[in-house]
Amino acid sequence: MENCPHIPVLLDSVLDTLLEDEGGVYIDGTFGAGGYTKAILQANPNNQVVGFDRDPNAAQTARKVQQDFNGRFRFVHDLFGNMAKHVSELVDGIVLDIGVSSMQIDEPQRGFSFRFDGPLDMRMAQAGLSAKDVVNTFKETEIADILFKYGEEKASRRIASAIVRARAESEISTTGQLAEIVHKVMPRPKDGSDSAMRTFQALRIFVNDELGELERALSASLKLLKPNGRLVVVSFHSLEDRIVKNFMMHCAGRTPNVNRHMPIGVSQPILFQIMTKKPIVADEAELKRNPRAHSAKLRAAKRTEVLA
Repeated sequence: MENCPHIPVLLDSVLDTLLEDEGGVYIDGTFGAGGYTKAILQANPNNQVVGFDRDPNAAQTARKVQQDFNGRFRFVHDLFGNMAKHVSELVDGIVLDIGVSSMQIDEPQRGFSFRFDGPLDMRMAQAGLSAKDVVNTFKETEIADILFKYGEEKASRRIASAIVRARAESEISTTGQLAEIVHKVMPRPKDGSDSAMRTFQALRIFVNDELGELERALSASLKLLKPNGRLVVVSFHSLEDRIVKNFMMHCAGRTPNVNRHMPIGVSQPILFQIMTKKPIVADEAELKRNPRAHSAKLRAAKRTEVLA
């Protein structure tokens, strides 16, 4: 981990909740810069990791990890929602660090950040629909819906209207242009944050289908985890955390059964035991080392039964 320029969030808590003492096989669904993977491999010589990442840039880091931990690490260049297609054995744990990585944010050419001017892109896989496509071709109502749904932006209609007016004059092609459009119609928040933050978050989540990917990965965990296998998820905003919380609560039998196809009186099987009554958050020491951890929440659950 000493050679990793990006600090893994809540690393100690991830390892405490994820790992078995005797070692095992683990999936790192969001490989990124390899922080979690390297820590898991270093924790026990018997540990093995399968790492997933849609970002082509992650492959270079993965090759170095493969060299350092020969035979104990396999990298898959694919969406983590597809993990069940690539892993045929049951595993001892799955860890997910949801959202954009600091590695991606810190590269202006990737177009994720309102803090750096660069091409308006935001595609993690560097393919498919981009944020530039959305702001320049989608209808005003569609843009407003995206900002409201994925950014929880109350001024979504005002910002969408400003975007449509601006693109009528010239194409919006950079992050700086988009941030300026938002800044002109939105006052600076009292908490000191940037008024463009929610707009950028919403476009990134939409372009990458991040919430859909999260839901698919959670469903895959039911197929892949051994009995007592751990699911550990670190999220960074309320939309993600709500999905994770509701999934774990439902699989632990703590929510009413809403399956209309299940006969009355038939109880839902308990598929997970919740390990974290409240989400684990960063302490003051970690926040000083890594400000990115300020909004991180960790939830963990243990698999209780394997589906046929």
